[in-house]
Amino acid sequence: MIASATIQKSLDVYSIRRQFPVLDREVKGKPLIYFDNAATSQKPQSVIDALVNYYTNYNANVHRGIHTLAEEATLAFEATRDAAQQFIHAASREEIIFTRGTTEGINLVAYTWGRQNIKAADEIIISTMEHHSNIVPWQILCEEKGAVLKVIPINDEGELLFDAYKKLLSQKTKLVSVVHVSNALGTINPAKQIIDAAHKTGAVVLIDGAQSAVHLDINVQQMDCDFFAFSSHKLYGPTGMGVLYGKKHFLEAMPVFHGGGEMIKEVSFEKTTYNDLPYKYEAGTPNIADAIAFKSALDFINETGKDNIRKHEEELLHYATKQLQQIPGLKIIGTAKEKASVVSFVIDNLHPQDIGILLDNRGIAVRTGHHCAQPLMHRFGITGTVRASFAVYNTKEEIDELIAGLQKTIKMLS
Repeated sequence: MIASATIQKSLDVYSIRRQFPVLDREVKGKPLIYFDNAATSQKPQSVIDALVNYYTNYNANVHRGIHTLAEEATLAFEATRDAAQQFIHAASREEIIFTRGTTEGINLVAYTWGRQNIKAADEIIISTMEHHSNIVPWQILCEEKGAVLKVIPINDEGELLFDAYKKLLSQKTKLVSVVHVSNALGTINPAKQIIDAAHKTGAVVLIDGAQSAVHLDINVQQMDCDFFAFSSHKLYGPTGMGVLYGKKHFLEAMPVFHGGGEMIKEVSFEKTTYNDLPYKYEAGTPNIADAIAFKSALDFINETGKDNIRKHEEELLHYATKQLQQIPGLKIIGTAKEKASVVSFVIDNLHPQDIGILLDNRGIAVRTGHHCAQPLMHRFGITGTVRASFAVYNTKEEIDELIAGLQKTIKMLS
């Protein structure tokens, strides 16, 4: 009771909500209820202010200028790299590569490490619950190299079949690339066990952390993953900004990704010498403003407390799950024992898109469709779901409004 009371006191949800301007708006005459956080989270005022401050007071290109604005921009830009290193507990800042997001991070590994190391008849393992961004790059690589893509099956609850995974592993396995938390189901996969099993066969492991970075404590050194990719915009930060972590010895050995300015030391028509890490993979003018603002998002999470955020989201998930289970004809898709704050469902004889439209008329934002996970939908024999995903600023009262909206939607469409 004491610990619970302390956590509740330290997480004042209504005070937190006041930091997010968009939550004050109305949609179609109703107060906005935003349950599409797995797609992208809303931004606190501190993130918005950081963007405006950069463009207002010290807009300049980074790294190459000696004037005051350039130096201020560079310091702020590189402070985000340090913050990201600390956020995932990387061994060094050189292991933090700025990208446009998780998708680009995965593609970077596929096009550099993959092209350098994958050969004909080699095997790459992914899972049934992958987002398209962790399927398509490996399909392209396998087609190019003549490699084989293998898929870990899941059970009806949406959990990986670990014994089946171990049977897929062999000396032919060169890479395992698995999502940490499913965006469509909320399933939390046992990343450490997945990594350890793969390493025993000599395989390299990439973890897609797009959904996990905001919900779980991430320590890439303890996890021992070789690569870890995540996005700013799911962490209360700006869009178009992300991070690829890679163990330093992998990054140093990999070929470059994009060519141009910044990723070089010297250029002549005869030869180019590439830059040191992390700049070797950051060609051209970077997304400076969003990178700087991303630090404000990480600061927001750290100040709020990840443990506090997680416990609040778990409470919302349990409450929503219990309420949804009371609705006749509703089936939750993804009932894993270990879940993040995502609940997907279908309702008998109702199309998810129709449900989404009618909920939007009540100011409730949910996601409908296949959630960029079509193979997963095929596994469950459906075309899509309605997905409600929760964040630190959501409340039980909002969930009550969702339940009421669903009940009225069912009556209207039946």
